[in-house]
Amino acid sequence: MPDLVNPTRTHGLVDILDRVLDKGLVIAGDIKINLANVELLTIQVRLLVCSIDKAEQIGLNWWRNDPRLTMSNAGALPSADMEARLARIEEQLTRLAEAAPAAGAKPRKDSSHK
Repeated sequence: MPDLVNPTRTHGLVDILDRVLDKGLVIAGDIKINLANVELLTIQVRLLVCSIDKAEQIGLNWWRNDPRLTMSNAGALPSADMEARLARIEEQLTRLAEAAPAAGAKPRKDSSHK
């Protein structure tokens, strides 16, 4: 029983996770589905588990340039093209709003007075 409980052995979950994040872990696999020697579906799975520092060290830093993940564009003002399009839309809405009451004020022809 003393062999199973060894206080000097420190291979706990934290130590293992620390090693994996420090060195990195790659899991790769392919799944192919064939029917009568005809390939119907191929799924390629690649998984890399490592720390952010290790990922940047090996050249994987796609999250720095992803606009959905970076906050640099969050407070940016619309571009000139976008502002011009917005101005055109507002002008069209104004014209439509002004034309709507005028169209409603026109007398309608009644088919009962012939």
